[in-house]
Amino acid sequence: MYIIMFVLNDSKKLDMIIDGWNKVGVRGVTILESIGAYRVRKRIPGRFAFTTANSDETSKTLMAMVEDESVVKNCLAETERLIGDLSGPNTGIFTYWPVTEIKGIHKNYNK
Repeated sequence: MYIIMFVLNDSKKLDMIIDGWNKVGVRGVTILESIGAYRVRKRIPGRFAFTTANSDETSKTLMAMVEDESVVKNCLAETERLIGDLSGPNTGIFTYWPVTEIKGIHKNYNK
């Protein structure tokens, strides 16, 4: 198992990313509204001046668990097909890591 995390810079592309990920085998995605410290500090001076951001400033952080690394690689390829090269500005950040232990992903509702 692997966890994928993708910070999407342009929230308007969220549905497109979810559909693309589903197409390559990602079945469930958790979506968190997020904002980077750079955007917050750029707006308000001060080391700890964090406030609620305007919705057009927020990013969407997507997290998903997948069975194997081939799904991760396909997910990354689909993400860059839809968003563009992630090394470019205003795109996003994609990362993943292996999971060594997990409980609760496969529910037994017959109990």
